[in-house]
Amino acid sequence: MVGDGTLGFAERAPYDAIAVTASGPTIPQALLAQLAPFGRLCIPVGPDSFQQHLALVTRAEDGTWTEDDLGAVRFVPLVGEQGFSVADARRFD
Repeated sequence: MVGDGTLGFAERAPYDAIAVTASGPTIPQALLAQLAPFGRLCIPVGPDSFQQHLALVTRAEDGTWTEDDLGAVRFVPLVGEQGFSVADARRFD
């Protein structure tokens, strides 16, 4: 499949686990919506390449979320509708 990774792949949702290997400015709502109950999303999050942390989000059965900070990381930017714009991603160079 080729497409905007910030939007996930709703046609095959829900997912028990989603691993994102690029850093978004925030956690994409589309990915959260595609998690199954008790599903987990691991994603680096931060405003630039110097201020990122690895977030582990777990969806509870009632649809609420818990987020754990797994520590500082440094990833390339996640570009897309619910990520960085191409212009903003250039700040990562």
